[in-house]
Amino acid sequence: MSPELISILVLVVVFVIATTRSVNMGALAFAAAFAVGELVADLDADGIFAGFPGDLFVVLVGVTYLFAIARANGTTDWLVHASIRLVRGRVALIPWVMFAITGALTAIGAVSPAAVAIVAPIALSFAARYGISPLLMGAMVVHGAQGGGFSPISIYGTIVNGIVEREHLPGNEVFLFLASLIVNLVIAGVMFVLFGGLKLWAQGAVPLDEAAGSGGAPEKRDTQGDGTGTAPAPSSGAAPSSGSGSGPATALAVRTEAPDTTRLTPARIATLTALVALVVAVLAFDLDAGLTSITLAVILSAAWPEDSRKAVGQIAWSTVLLICGVLTYVGVLEEIGTIKWAGEGVGGIGVPLLAAVLLCYIGAIVSAFASSVGIMGALIPLAVPFLAQGEIGAVGMVAALAVSATVVDVSPFSTNGALVLAAAPDVDRERFFRQLMIYGGIVVAVVPAAVWLVLVVPGFG
Repeated sequence: MSPELISILVLVVVFVIATTRSVNMGALAFAAAFAVGELVADLDADGIFAGFPGDLFVVLVGVTYLFAIARANGTTDWLVHASIRLVRGRVALIPWVMFAITGALTAIGAVSPAAVAIVAPIALSFAARYGISPLLMGAMVVHGAQGGGFSPISIYGTIVNGIVEREHLPGNEVFLFLASLIVNLVIAGVMFVLFGGLKLWAQGAVPLDEAAGSGGAPEKRDTQGDGTGTAPAPSSGAAPSSGSGSGPATALAVRTEAPDTTRLTPARIATLTALVALVVAVLAFDLDAGLTSITLAVILSAAWPEDSRKAVGQIAWSTVLLICGVLTYVGVLEEIGTIKWAGEGVGGIGVPLLAAVLLCYIGAIVSAFASSVGIMGALIPLAVPFLAQGEIGAVGMVAALAVSATVVDVSPFSTNGALVLAAAPDVDRERFFRQLMIYGGIVVAVVPAAVWLVLVVPGFG
């Protein structure tokens, strides 16, 4: 049995054990990386750890640390109330506001994970407070980021268009951008309808005096992801919540004890300044989002230690272990050559349309666990031989590959999905992880075939 096939079978075993035995998949993946790397690929420790996502580790720790401090001092609640006032109390508009913000950030040049890291904690804090499904809000943030991600001046757009030019393929920058925007907009619309958006819309506006914050918490229907519960939401600054809701008596106690979340205290002003500094540092100066957020969190902790005393404990360490372990194993797969082996096998198929749809699926499946940009950089050159035959339109094929490799980033194993999972407050993380994994699986199963049918089969370009 070839090393490539063994590595794939081991990955399947990891999924099965994690699903049936409730063992952290990241820990299993580290063990699998050690076993496959040492016994199958003859890699030493340096070779195994070459795939460890150190940058993602720092981003996850830094961003969740900074926003744990923001939650502790009431800054996220202040932002929630400001958002409510901005849309005149219509809670149903907030997911679309978050979609638009992340889309605008990536369209003007932000790296997709950086935009999600900035917006997701605010969006999910809002979702927890007003009973919006965290799956809906997380999906709106990620799909917004990907919707704007292929503008001609964006990071993804310039990379893909550069690959197309280097490979001497016909390209269309506007077509690529619009294809990604429309696909992600359609998916966001479907999610909005399926996960409670119409119910939010039917309820109209939240009274602005309630949103303006007398300290009471508006009712929330569910923080676990299905949007059907009726438990009242605890306010930030109240007693810690398990995320499962509380009875009416508890809600009354929270309502009387919760602080005013509309006033800008010195700590909140400093935290807002830190969040603006994070945006400017990432977008204007291209600084690392993780290192920048940790630095800002340390500064806030030193100035207001009472607000940040428990912040380190609120870092999503189980999520960090999960994501870093899985991506380390994916690095071993890349080192062995498993991904290239699979791609070349598909590229050698003699039926261009069949090869095209299989490449879209490979891009989606692998990108759900690895770098979207890296996958696009590998798959587009693999498509060159059968694109040169003239039976497949290059413009449509490139767009289909780009969309397939990025639309799946809502997977909890991708950077964006991991950020959403880590940023969600007051949720059952294991349940939310399963929801993101199931949703990511549905996207992987459906979207590549859909974009192949719409963009490749008609022969665009």
